[in-house]
Parts: sequence; structure tokens; C-alpha cells
Amino acid sequence: MNAALEGPVGQYFGSIHAALAGLEIFLADRNSPLYRNSVVGEVVVPYLARLKSSFSCWENRVGFIDQFRISRAESGFPVFQNVLELENDRQTAEKRLASIPVADALRAEMADFILRQKVFPTDLQARMAERLYLEQIGKGDIFSPFILPETIRVAVNPKTMRPYYVVCWGAFDGTSTLPMIYMSTIEDSSEKIVNLLVTPDGKLNPDQDIPLPIGGLLNPELASRFDDFTLKNSAYSLSPVTIATNLDKDFEELHPKQLRRIVLGPFYSAGITENNARINDILSKVRKLENAWLLTWTVQEVFSKAERPAQRGFWSSTPASEEFHIDTDNLEATRMGVSSFEKHALVPHEAYQALYAAGDVAAIFGDYKVHVISGNQVVSEV
Repeated sequence: MNAALEGPVGQYFGSIHAALAGLEIFLADRNSPLYRNSVVGEVVVPYLARLKSSFSCWENRVGFIDQFRISRAESGFPVFQNVLELENDRQTAEKRLASIPVADALRAEMADFILRQKVFPTDLQARMAERLYLEQIGKGDIFSPFILPETIRVAVNPKTMRPYYVVCWGAFDGTSTLPMIYMSTIEDSSEKIVNLLVTPDGKLNPDQDIPLPIGGLLNPELASRFDDFTLKNSAYSLSPVTIATNLDKDFEELHPKQLRRIVLGPFYSAGITENNARINDILSKVRKLENAWLLTWTVQEVFSKAERPAQRGFWSSTPASEEFHIDTDNLEATRMGVSSFEKHALVPHEAYQALYAAGDVAAIFGDYKVHVISGNQVVSEV
């Protein structure tokens, strides 16, 4: 085993792999809170797969470049420089692979080296790690700094006689070092699109074959502008209501009815992260290091409570605009700029027992929905 993957680095990768696998199990349960009355769970799955792939790439990269930093005091996720390096390497992977022997040749050379020299071939192992890294990253299914939007649902609102889309995209915020997934329900009043997709009785035109998911916004005349908008409006520092309001103002024909943001993290790992002293202290008492972690995430939502109709005057006109609901009775919802939010925590059973024994469950989890993983099962609402 590569020395770089021993100790804290190996522990970190083991913990984060376990956490993401646990989240995958949770999402696979159709009874989980993220599946009820929404497509949130279904949307998150492919982005989670991208994140898992990124961590596998980083793990292989440590095998030949001894440099990997995480945001220990804040998110617990890798710093943004690591995300940028993956993206840069993805673009040059094919060229670099051409200069490295194929895997079978490297294995044969490693075996021959061991037999002849009676020592482990460290340099050859590094070449193998680089090859595995480049092969995986060349597939392109990593969590990039920005993941372009795609349309995953199309339907018609019979009240407005407009088609609406469910669109999702992803972003890894460079400042907060948090991976985020966005999804929005957007009505489209563009005359061409309405005529193309909506039947006179307010149904989706069955003659239009729409092979979902489709890369970008379904409306081709707005797709490029929408890509550009999401790229510029996906920072964690922007509240969901700010993003939704900007979208409403920038596109006269698009009417955002709902915007959700799923923020993954912070992540806590015993002896590695320093983002919460009390949690880290208790996790450090967990007997098995592979169970000494805690993953949190937040689902934020803002929705339109009404649409102000367009005003057409002789001298000027005002386009239709949305009135977004903010729960002003909830200070945290007001601070976040959302109609509602849910905070979730996933924790191994052994770690939950340690937190329970310390009498800190209520203080640490507060208003979090807690999900305890044991083996291949997740028990929610503990």
C-alpha cells in the first residue's frame, strides 16, 4: 500500500467513502424523506455518483502526487484547488495516458522488479496509480466546479396552459468548499414552445418525442443564456430567493415556481476535521475509525406564492413576476432566504451510540433529521 494512503489520509478517504455509500443507501430507499412527494432523491443520485468518482480519483492521485488538502476547519470537504486540478487533468488525460505503459505491462514489470530486486517497486506503483487516475478521470463523470443544467421532467400546468420543466445542475462552491445540487421547476410562456408542447385541452402534446434527460434547458432559444445564468448564479453566498429572483428578472418568458438547493456537508471525521470540537471529541472515542464520522446536508426550498400578471401600457410595460414566499416566522429560514428547509445528518450506529452515551444527541442534532446507518440499513427519524 502506498504510504501516502496510510494514517490520517487513508482514514479520511475510508470515512468519506463510507459516508457517501451510506448516503447512497439512504437515497435508494423510496420511503426516505427525500423521495416523498418530490424527485429530490432521484435528482441527487447522479451527482452523488460524480462525487464518489471524484474521491476515487483523488485517492489514486495521492498515489503519485503527495498533495491533498481538505477544509479541516469548515466543510470537511477537499479545498477548491483539488477540484480545479481534477478538471484540468480531465482535459489532458488522453494525451498523458499515451505516454504511460498499459496496466498489464506495468503489472508484469512490477512483478519482475520484485523478483529481481526483492523490494517493492515504488516508482512503478506510482505510474500505475497515475494510469488508474487518468483512466478514471478521462470518463468525465466527476463533480466539476460547475455541472451544466439538464432538463429531467416536462409537463403542462393546466391552469396557466404553459409547459413547465424540472431542471437541475451542480456546483462546487470555491469559498465554502461545499458541493451543491440545484433543481428548479420553471414555467415557459414562450409562444413557440407553448404552441409546440401544449394541446388545446392543456395536455402535453403526445406527438412531441422528448428523450429525457436533455442537456440544458428544453427551450433551445434560451438554453445558452440559461447555462450562462446558472454558472453566474450558483454561489453558496447567494440565497435561494436571490437566485430565483434573478432568474425571474433575467428571463421574461421563464417563470420559476420553485427552486431547491441541496448543500452537502459539513462532513466530520475524528482526528481529521476541526469544524466542531465537541463532535470531534466524541467521535474520537468511537472504537472503529471507519465508523467515526458524521455527514450532514441541508435541503433549502423557495417557492412562488403568486404571480403578478404582466402590465401592458401605452408608454411602458412590465413583465409578469413572481412573489416568493419567505418564512419570516422562522429566523433561520429568513437568514437563508427560503420558504422552508430541512437539515439532515447521517451517522454510523457506533458513532450515534457514542453521541447518545455522552448525552449530546439533542444538543448536537437539534433540528436535524437524524439517519443512523448500520450495515446496509438506514433507520431515519431516530
